[in-house]
Amino acid sequence: MNNLVDYTSLGGIILAAGKGKRMNVSERNKVTMPLANKPMVLHIVHFMQSLNFGAIILVVGHEKASVERALEGEKVIFAEQIEQLGTGNAVQTGMSVLPKNIKNVLVVYGDDAVLYSEKQRVIIEKLFEKHFMTSSQVTFLTIEQENPFALGRIIRDENGKVIAMVEEKDATEEQRKVTEINPGCFVFTVDFLKKYLPQIKKSPVTGEYYINSLIDLAIANNEHVETLQGGKLLWRGVNTPEELKLAEQLFYQ
Repeated sequence: MNNLVDYTSLGGIILAAGKGKRMNVSERNKVTMPLANKPMVLHIVHFMQSLNFGAIILVVGHEKASVERALEGEKVIFAEQIEQLGTGNAVQTGMSVLPKNIKNVLVVYGDDAVLYSEKQRVIIEKLFEKHFMTSSQVTFLTIEQENPFALGRIIRDENGKVIAMVEEKDATEEQRKVTEINPGCFVFTVDFLKKYLPQIKKSPVTGEYYINSLIDLAIANNEHVETLQGGKLLWRGVNTPEELKLAEQLFYQ
């Protein structure tokens, strides 16, 4: 355990409210699907528990009962996102039940279990260490993907400083050549979230609020942003049955 990091002041917010339409399952949330013999989301909860997080919050919504059943007996706090208004709104929902002793928050997606396997523990601990040691407001993980199609690209200036996080649909041809992407693993100070969550603007296309907008706000307001470049870490967001099979292969790799 890294004694540079105060894990008791660190909370986890796991986003597990979405419909996951492409998974084609009914009567359960996709994060409850089995991966390596236990529900996807349970891998993440156990990872956070192993580091003695001060609090673990599950943001639930679609088929919430299935998530609650999958985590029966676990020491977690549930927060219900009544309307699915995007990941930014989901974080706000999680913040509404955050215990007062929590000063920093790790925000992750409930289907990203591969990233939180025991084999990759060291890199996540390094992320926390960098956040605490640099007194950053926002610290997030980046990884390299040979085929980053449909993923958000990390854009840096000539000094290596992050200047933007650009989605595929908004990226120029040059930006699409970038292979450094955002896998959705963010550490924020609670003060930062309280200040900037209310400032996220609704997407004119979807009507939702997105967590990535927090990075844009941090950069625009010259807040202290750090990244940890994880290189070619094993990672697989799970949106389809095929991606679940691939995640299972990566988990055992």
